[in-house]
Amino acid sequence: MKYFTIYASRNDTQGIDEYITEIFGKGFKIEKNDNEYAIRSKKLLNKNHIFIKIASEESEPGYFSRNIPGMMGFYENIQIQDEHIKSLVLTQISVINTMLAIQTDKEYDEGYYQRFLALTKRVSGIGFLPDGTLLGQDGLVIVYPDGTIGPSKFTPHACTNKIRGTESKTTEGEERKQKSIAYLKKNDIPFIEHLPELPPLTNIQIRSQEEIASRAVALLLVIQYACDIANEADLKESREFVLNLLKQYKAVEYMTENERHLLFGSQPSKEEAIQISWQYEAFWTLIWALGLVETLQLPNQLCDCDYAIQTVSSCNTFEDFLSRIQMRSGQEILDEADKVYRLHWACVNARVRGEAPAHDLNESIVMERRRALFWLIQAGHESWDQISMDT
Repeated sequence: MKYFTIYASRNDTQGIDEYITEIFGKGFKIEKNDNEYAIRSKKLLNKNHIFIKIASEESEPGYFSRNIPGMMGFYENIQIQDEHIKSLVLTQISVINTMLAIQTDKEYDEGYYQRFLALTKRVSGIGFLPDGTLLGQDGLVIVYPDGTIGPSKFTPHACTNKIRGTESKTTEGEERKQKSIAYLKKNDIPFIEHLPELPPLTNIQIRSQEEIASRAVALLLVIQYACDIANEADLKESREFVLNLLKQYKAVEYMTENERHLLFGSQPSKEEAIQISWQYEAFWTLIWALGLVETLQLPNQLCDCDYAIQTVSSCNTFEDFLSRIQMRSGQEILDEADKVYRLHWACVNARVRGEAPAHDLNESIVMERRRALFWLIQAGHESWDQISMDT
């Protein structure tokens, strides 16, 4: 193998430089360029160089928003022999916010492998091999890709930033926060008082009705193509159909980078398609903001996909779609964003504790609602594909 990836949950990447120096300091020459390391053996005949790239959810949010849901889906679909171990694995993946991507020029030997395991232990992470095998901090296998359990005594590790976040207070934000907490109390959903509040309405800019409507149309149409990929339909015919509709509704420019990659890629993967098809829940949230859905119920049941499609398919033009919209106020949208933020914490907290979430909350639905709502309020000025999922 030439690849070894370490995933971890850390408050920051400080200290990792010291760990790399500690593990590769003797017998190797280390060159650092920002968050990338080139490590070369001092032995004359050893030409197998090591390259390590460090990424965090803060430095590369797009990577984590694209790949962590897919990683969760991969292990969720594996028939892991022990349901408890499966729960622990999914818990760990749900709080990952740091990655160390290791690559070597040639197949690495046992000596290199042991150093990679040592680095895994030092960063309190899990090791990921290209075939899908997961390794614990003890260097032993947690689970093989066929679902067989390994001997690792694995327990998840979550950093405090994933549980608490950071603090920022305003009178409006505190009132909104308490309103959300009252909702959670009413529904017997766990919460923490010190989870940060969202900025006040005066500090954000809700996206325009036209932008939201265009984004919703683009998303829905690409979802249809993603579903065709998953169902192994005729992709040439499906692509032409979707492209024609995107042009008809003037929504081509509102596709995201990931969606363009899926639609125009020569070999779109089922994994990418499944990730985008889950965004029905994000689309549902967008049309709620546009006043086409009456209310957002507890996120424990899938949205009405037939109705979701009908909101657009029943319109002949984009102008026709716009004419049916009665957009909600910024206050309503921000209130819902605050609520889903706290619902997401409840889901993560349940995973970390190895418990079932209250009211069967579906974390995937919660994450897609959060994606849409945080995009609507332009939280952190992040693009659709890069919405941070910190709690």
